[in-house]
Amino acid sequence: MSDTDFEAFFTQREAAGEAYVNGNFSSLDAILPTHGDASFHSPRGDSVTGAEAVATRYRTDASSFAPGGKGRFEILQKGVSGDLAFWSGFQVATVKLKGRDELVEMRIRVTEAFRRINGEWKLIHRHADMGAKP
Repeated sequence: MSDTDFEAFFTQREAAGEAYVNGNFSSLDAILPTHGDASFHSPRGDSVTGAEAVATRYRTDASSFAPGGKGRFEILQKGVSGDLAFWSGFQVATVKLKGRDELVEMRIRVTEAFRRINGEWKLIHRHADMGAKP
């Protein structure tokens, strides 16, 4: 497999990010491992490990968003080597949180790692934080 298959997958990853900020977890769920190692360091400062626990956390967090959001990735670095790949940069979004009328602007520092498992790219690690306040 070539780096081209990761680029095609990454388009799917970006679409999953857009769906997520609209409360839709299913696109992200499709690119998560179903068992084994996975980790998530959340913007709240806590960490979750294990594929099932990470998927549960993403599902719970996605449910806090309502439709009407927009999001995009600002990529600073992205690379692939064999069965491992990553990107690092910012996830920028305008979101609507359930129970709130106003839109919320978010700019989160992100690093994600991916592993090719049984021929498919899977998100195995996400580190997201709010960064320093300007």
